Amino acid sequence: MDPRIKELARILTDYSIKIKKGDKIVLSFDAEAKALGLECYKNILKKGAFPVVHVGLPGFGYAYYSLASDEQLKSFPELAMHEVKSCQGHIGIGAEYNTKEFSNVDPKKFALRSKATQKVSDFAVNQNNWVGTEIPTQALAQDAEMSLEEFEDFVYSATNVDWAEESKKQDKLKAVLDKGEQVHIIGENTDLTFSIKGRQGIKCDGKRNMPDGEVFIAPVDDSAEGHIEYSFPIIRGGREVQGVKLEFKKGKVVKATAEKNEAFLKEMLETDEGAKRLGEFGIGLNFGITKFIKQILFDEKIGGTIHLALGRAYKEGGGKNESAIHWDMIKDLRTTGKFLIDGKVIMEKGEFKIEL
Repeated sequence: MDPRIKELARILTDYSIKIKKGDKIVLSFDAEAKALGLECYKNILKKGAFPVVHVGLPGFGYAYYSLASDEQLKSFPELAMHEVKSCQGHIGIGAEYNTKEFSNVDPKKFALRSKATQKVSDFAVNQNNWVGTEIPTQALAQDAEMSLEEFEDFVYSATNVDWAEESKKQDKLKAVLDKGEQVHIIGENTDLTFSIKGRQGIKCDGKRNMPDGEVFIAPVDDSAEGHIEYSFPIIRGGREVQGVKLEFKKGKVVKATAEKNEAFLKEMLETDEGAKRLGEFGIGLNFGITKFIKQILFDEKIGGTIHLALGRAYKEGGGKNESAIHWDMIKDLRTTGKFLIDGKVIMEKGEFKIEL
């Protein structure tokens, strides 16, 4: 076995989430992630905890969204809610075998299911003892335009780091966000402001996502004014939405265009009222991730970028916006652009102007 898999399992079970003797820990992994899933399973048992295992098999998701009726899509998952309330932590491991699997599924089906499962998702997220990761697969390597071996090196160099040390580096940026009131983003086809007054920055230091490496904060719901053009395609449900431009007034998207899959973008914005508002402003800090690979778990962490999520805000930092979706969109500031807090430049052309 690749020793890097054992090391990642150690990080997930010893650092990312807290596991005590007697805890019930949900362990969900796709079939191709068997090796990492097994190592996590062993570690959970060694700690005297009780793993609750879910294995995702190829084809089942597509069959569900292809065949499920509206009644089935809208049904509340009572057993899943019972499980998240009964368990003390969750580890999720993705292993995509076909990143385009859902490209031709009606987006309304995803919206219906997201609404039905929102309470479960919200409860799990706010439990604050979960982590999600992706293992290298041929499908992801192809999207990243790398060989599998190159992609494995890329992934493990981003995940298997000293996260306790990285956490210390994030403290100063969090302090700036905590004290800040107004954010101003300036860049190519971009001039956007919003308030963060009274909100708290959240460090992402390996205890939610893996890889990690960002600090984020929830904008005040009705404060966004201006426009932004995003730098990279936005991936959701196997669809690539390219050339996205959004215009905000009083915190709400009032105009949305895209060069590709504009109809899908607008469909997602109609999921619910909160889908048109910002739920997150994040700052990428993982300078070990330098390339956009069409995987948001990695892409939103690229050092020198910022991202804004439409939809659900995380409540731990004072966020209030509610939605069935949380859709991250990335703005690259590495070649041009900057963002300011209360008139002070924090990042310009991908470089921080404050000491971290």
